[in-house]
Amino acid sequence: MDHKPEILKIEGLTLRFSGLTALRDINLDIFEGEITAIIGPNGAGKTSLLNCISALYKGQEGRIVYFDATRHEQVISKLKPSQLAWLGIARSFQNIELFKGMTVLDNLMLGRHVHTHYGLLASFLYWGRVQKQEIEHRRMVENIIDLLEITAIRKNVVGSLAYGLQKRVELGRALALSPRLLLLDEPMAGMNSEEKEDMARFILDIYEELGTSIILIEHDMGVIMDISNRVAVLDFGRLIAQGTPDEVKSNPAVIHAYLGKEQNSTIRA
Repeated sequence: MDHKPEILKIEGLTLRFSGLTALRDINLDIFEGEITAIIGPNGAGKTSLLNCISALYKGQEGRIVYFDATRHEQVISKLKPSQLAWLGIARSFQNIELFKGMTVLDNLMLGRHVHTHYGLLASFLYWGRVQKQEIEHRRMVENIIDLLEITAIRKNVVGSLAYGLQKRVELGRALALSPRLLLLDEPMAGMNSEEKEDMARFILDIYEELGTSIILIEHDMGVIMDISNRVAVLDFGRLIAQGTPDEVKSNPAVIHAYLGKEQNSTIRA
């Protein structure tokens, strides 16, 4: 596989909690314009790795480097989550983190906050530059609503929606930041087969239509093998394999991690 430019580089990342080592010497390149899946058995360190990338956890060793659109590199290991949003990194969570008492539209508009460049007084006056920015923010949000096919529920209160629709709204709010790199932590968890198919289609639409680079954690191996360009496999906090889906699913170390012993078969996709 030809390598595209890196958008993220993880070098020697180690994360410890007291006596527990959650991640050990992780070296991983994330390439621009690709969907990279991170897989592994339960407790392998997948969410811990995503938490380090999104600055919720700080590793004790190593560093994480982000490359912006001009190829300028910045070490983001010690930044705050709000600073990552400014850089163009957004995230959705396994557990829904929405404002349940607000409408779908209002939740998505809140996602545009990092692109708001006016003060409190100007917002009260609502004229000139403020009005133009508000119109632009609304246009961006309406495009997301169309992309995720949630027009019919745009004015509904989020707390009244079914679980699968709430997951879709959370994806939309992350998109509202206009990210170059989107981190998705089990976006299909708890969904039925139809909802999973819809979510996989929306992720592909984001990748193909918006050109967004995506890091995805997901347990459904069929989905992973269908939509990912590259797969990284963790086991007990170590990176044990990386490559294309076909390379990874036939890797003996990966088969051993999932099945408990080496077999001549491959992981079922």
